[in-house]
Amino acid sequence: MVSSADLLSLALNANVAYFVSMSVAHWVGFKVPVLFIYYDTPFHAYQDKIISFCAGTYAILHFAAARHRVVVPYAISSLALTTIGLSLINASEELQSVLPKGHTTRAYWLQTGLIGILTGSLAMLYAAVPAGKVKN
Repeated sequence: MVSSADLLSLALNANVAYFVSMSVAHWVGFKVPVLFIYYDTPFHAYQDKIISFCAGTYAILHFAAARHRVVVPYAISSLALTTIGLSLINASEELQSVLPKGHTTRAYWLQTGLIGILTGSLAMLYAAVPAGKVKN
C-alpha cells in the first residue's frame, strides 16, 4: 500500500518537475496556460526572466522539502502565499485594465484554484505523515 509519506514525496517531486517546466517556459517565452497563469496578457520579456528565476527557486524549495521534512511547511507556506497573491491580482482593477473588452479572468481563477488545491493537498499529506517518515 502507498503511504502518506510516499504520496507526499511524489507530490513534492512532481512539483519540482512542474516548477522547472514553468521556469523554462518563462525563460523561452512559451506562453501556455498552466505554465503561464497570465498567458494572454501584455508583458515585457524581462518580467518573464524574473518569473523564470522565481519558479526555479520554487523548484529548489520543493526539492529540499521532498528530502527534508522540516522544509515542507515552508514549501506549503510559499504556495499559500502564491495563491493569496494571485487571488489579489485576479481581483484587481489593474488586471482588468489590461484585458481586452469582454475578456474574463475565469482561466486565471481556475489556475489559481488549482494551486490552492495543491497547497491544501500538500498540507493534508504533510499532516498525515508521522514525524521522521518523509521519504528521501
